[in-house]
Amino acid sequence: MDADVVVIGAGPAGLAATLNLARQQRTVVMLDSNRPRHAATLQSHGFITRDGISPLELRTQGRDEVLRYPTVTHERTRVTQIAAVDGGFSVQAEQPGSRAESETRAAAVLIATGLSETLPVSQQVRPWYGTSLHSCMDCDGYDKRGQPLALIGETDDLADRAMVIRRHTDDLAVFTNGSDAVDAAGEARLAEHGVTLVRTPIAAIEGDRDGMQAIVLEDGSRSVRTGGFVRPWWHAQIEFAASLGLETDEDGLVIVDRAQRSSVEGVYAAGDITPGFRQLAVAAGAGTIAASVINRDLIARGR
Repeated sequence: MDADVVVIGAGPAGLAATLNLARQQRTVVMLDSNRPRHAATLQSHGFITRDGISPLELRTQGRDEVLRYPTVTHERTRVTQIAAVDGGFSVQAEQPGSRAESETRAAAVLIATGLSETLPVSQQVRPWYGTSLHSCMDCDGYDKRGQPLALIGETDDLADRAMVIRRHTDDLAVFTNGSDAVDAAGEARLAEHGVTLVRTPIAAIEGDRDGMQAIVLEDGSRSVRTGGFVRPWWHAQIEFAASLGLETDEDGLVIVDRAQRSSVEGVYAAGDITPGFRQLAVAAGAGTIAASVINRDLIARGR
């Protein structure tokens, strides 16, 4: 084995796991493609002592911290395959650009790759994503308080999400972009709480350097909105682990137990790649749990 553990992903979950594994004097190879889902976001919220920090700075600080430990190695690379081998796993990867290939063998693997996302009305939403429009209501709702807000999406959980957002505003409109995402019961629930439902497709989002100003619909009408939230479609990034046969849920997320163990012995998962809340502190906590469990499981295996 080249290392005790390979950690795939250097977001909050992967970094927290690597830090705590290093402090158990475990050799760790951290592999990361450096393509985080929150690349467009300027500020992260809800992480104690780091409220308001940029995601880039949070990742940079975390990487610098773990690399102070002599047992940690970091490689900017994209994992292409994990295969079970005698005594552990072979993790194959390639470097972006050069496509140079590498192989690392480890007794255990932690998957912390997070998710990729597809935005509804992407062409219109993308310019405002991370500044005026966000995906995490728990993270960014407070900073939008008192504003006329939008919730844009085409999924069947929009009414539930609207109930969270309306804690921060009395002027909320849900835009389904012509889809039938909100059923009759959801429409009644929104109306009961004073939330406007707009089913007409979105034609454009207006604004200037100070931020978003309005949503323009295909029928020509205009709704004044200075910010809000988007419900993306999330996609699990675990194609490289297909040969392992990991158990996943209906959304493709890796099912783990309370100790972050997957259905395959020696493989663990933490962060957004698993079911649950998608917040920085939650991901970091899951990574910390995984590190403690991995260390104990390796001890039980005589390592």
